[in-house]
Amino acid sequence: MLRKLLKHEFRATGRIMLPVIGILLATSVPANLSLRYLLDSRTWFLSMLGILMLTAFGFAIFGVCIVSFVLMIQRFYKNLLQDEGYVMLTLPVSIHQHVWSKLIVSSVWFIVTTLAVILASCIVAFDIDFIRYFFTGLGELFQELRKVQAYYAINGTAIIIELIVLVFLGLVSMCLQFYAALAAGHSLPSHKMAWSVVWYFGLQFAFQIIAFSGINILDQVNFFYWGIFHPDIHLSAMAGIHIGMFLLIFANVVYGAVFYGITTFFLKKRLNLE
Repeated sequence: MLRKLLKHEFRATGRIMLPVIGILLATSVPANLSLRYLLDSRTWFLSMLGILMLTAFGFAIFGVCIVSFVLMIQRFYKNLLQDEGYVMLTLPVSIHQHVWSKLIVSSVWFIVTTLAVILASCIVAFDIDFIRYFFTGLGELFQELRKVQAYYAINGTAIIIELIVLVFLGLVSMCLQFYAALAAGHSLPSHKMAWSVVWYFGLQFAFQIIAFSGINILDQVNFFYWGIFHPDIHLSAMAGIHIGMFLLIFANVVYGAVFYGITTFFLKKRLNLE
């Protein structure tokens, strides 16, 4: 059933995101022409046209980021907390599947948005000489990689995987912050959006207090001295990077799990659709 929910979500969000991403890529081509020819033109009209094209590209980047962010909140709010919720919550689907379908689709669109912005920026910076230098450098890089020891190759691959996992968990945690606040705010009979805002800032404040208190307690018990930073424990730089990445991943898992618990609890027990 989760597959059907994902299909429905991608279809609903794709109708908005794909045209917006298309507009971003479309504006990147005139922006490239502006940089290559129009800005240096001695004709006032052509120079102004180049500035307008670059401005349009900047607005397109800003717009696609805002749309992906707003759509993430809007789909959760409209699909589960508004009138559609009467239908969606009567389906033979668990609350967990509903939440995960929103999380997965939102994270995918965030990643696609990032890749689209990178691609559009590459199109704007596109130049024949740049492409030639790029492929020349890429060939030299592959030649150097052949000389790299297996130790560094394996650890480099592991760091890339850890970074991808960390980014994905960070996106999920960001989504869950808003989902938890919306679900908690809509458990009340009136002024639901206002209460959602209050819940959001209240949860953020509470987590900051807890995090600060936890770091203070660990410092008082000399955790950092007796832990991995003890002078008798000698770690390589690579091991330190891996440990740091795992700690960040663990912190994101705990952080997201708390918001996930809040979200599912209010959707199951306290949701008020009236």
